[in-house]
Amino acid sequence: MPLSIEEVRHIALLARLELDEEALERYSRQLSSILDHMARLREVDTSGVLPALGPLTAAPLRPDEARPGLSSEALLKNAPEVEAGQFRIPPVFEGE
Repeated sequence: MPLSIEEVRHIALLARLELDEEALERYSRQLSSILDHMARLREVDTSGVLPALGPLTAAPLRPDEARPGLSSEALLKNAPEVEAGQFRIPPVFEGE
C-alpha cells in the first residue's frame, strides 16, 4: 500500500516533525513497506492458533492470602541508622 508524499507530510504534521523532501520520500518508502508487511500478516490464517500470553491476556494469579509481616526488630536489623525505633535518613534539604 504505497503512501503518497502528501499522506506522509500529513503524518509528519500530526507528529510535529519538520521533514525535508528527501526525508519525506524516505519515510514514504519505509511506511509503505511496513503497511505492505502488515497487509501480508492479515492474510495468514490464525484460526487454529491459541493466543499467546501477553499484555492483553491475564496470567493466572495465586490466591491472595494474608501472611504475617516482619517484626520491627527484623526490619531495622540491617538499617545503617536507627532512631526511636525508625529508620534514620540524612536530611533531604540541608539548612532548612
